[in-house]
Amino acid sequence: MPGDDVLTFTPEQDSDPVKDAILKDNAEFVRALDAAIVAQNPRLPALEYYTAGEGAVAAQDWVQSFKKAGWSVTGTVRYTDRRVSVESKDRASLTYCGDESKGCTKVIKTGVIEHTKVTKNSYVAYGVQVQRSDKGVWELFKIASTRGADKCRP
Repeated sequence: MPGDDVLTFTPEQDSDPVKDAILKDNAEFVRALDAAIVAQNPRLPALEYYTAGEGAVAAQDWVQSFKKAGWSVTGTVRYTDRRVSVESKDRASLTYCGDESKGCTKVIKTGVIEHTKVTKNSYVAYGVQVQRSDKGVWELFKIASTRGADKCRP
């Protein structure tokens, strides 16, 4: 990850080792997603490592939208209120908030950073489903997001 793209995750851990692994792999998925955007590569191996099925398609489409627009990402995005619900030994779900108020897009051709005005849409609620792969990685296989979610705004 470039030094100008900062991602923070709260909490980073839980008191349960399974939930710790899920939180860790979810953070790595988010980092891989940003790395794919920066690399302009929807098939970045790190992104493919942390996604499966619908989740892989959604992540690739998101990266492709940045590539098509000629944008990268920069700034700081905070992920907070991360909660894990373990459904079985191989399935779980997470909810969390994203604070994009200090995140920006960067025009790749010019390097110009585009700061957007902070609005309610700077705050995003996420709901994801993960499954444990044969390698023991908690892969994202479904994701939903709601911009401007009341529960994520300060």
